Amino acid sequence: MVDIGGTGIKAMVVNEVGEPIGERVRLPTPARKTPRSVLKTISRLAKLSGRFHRVSVGFPGQIRNGVILDAVNLAPAWKHFNLIAALGKIMRRKPIRAANDADVQGYGAISGKGVELVLTLGTGVGSSLFVDGRLVPNVEVGKNRLRGSELERLGKKLWNNRLIKVIAKLERMFHYDRLYIGGGNAAQVDIGRLPGNVTVVSNLNGLLGGIALWHEAGHFAASRQEALREATKPFPPAPARQAARRSRADETAHQAG
Repeated sequence: MVDIGGTGIKAMVVNEVGEPIGERVRLPTPARKTPRSVLKTISRLAKLSGRFHRVSVGFPGQIRNGVILDAVNLAPAWKHFNLIAALGKIMRRKPIRAANDADVQGYGAISGKGVELVLTLGTGVGSSLFVDGRLVPNVEVGKNRLRGSELERLGKKLWNNRLIKVIAKLERMFHYDRLYIGGGNAAQVDIGRLPGNVTVVSNLNGLLGGIALWHEAGHFAASRQEALREATKPFPPAPARQAARRSRADETAHQAG
């Protein structure tokens, strides 16, 4: 999984339900941010990541059928660039899928139930909307007033004041069940001021959600939530495990008889 950002490009190998099976690797986004320089960085990350079978990419801009429609935080040369075709050449023709980075972030964060909105705060601002785990295409509610340069100009307190106003407006617009905030600048959010239905999520979701590009989104969200629940279940005490084994043995003997 590859996440292309305005300041850094990250990669991680995950399994079929989006759980990491390797360490996250990161390299700075090249200063010029041209297709050639970014692809060269992705190639280096692929070598650092080890073995993998297919590639998912989160891209900071609008993308359709693998072709970039716009990328305001990168170089102008990205417009109309066929990202999937170019990656196919450097990835030895492994299967590749790509989507807007906010959409991929959302796939990694959502529960798959109800109306869920995702806001990514970084160099720029991205957004995605899901209804019962299904992506609503081409929803853009990103506010330039929350971009990274505004955080630097205003400072954390005034930027958070602005964020709270944007959140209130988004809730009136979408009546969402939950809003997730991710991206590199999510760490600057004053969590104590957030409404109860707003959650700050790990930036790793931009990588973990990439596997959903290969699955139906609602099914993926449900599978991932189930995998997480199973992973956190405590083992039963020894007597309970022994009783369960005896019960299964008795049942097998009864069926055999």
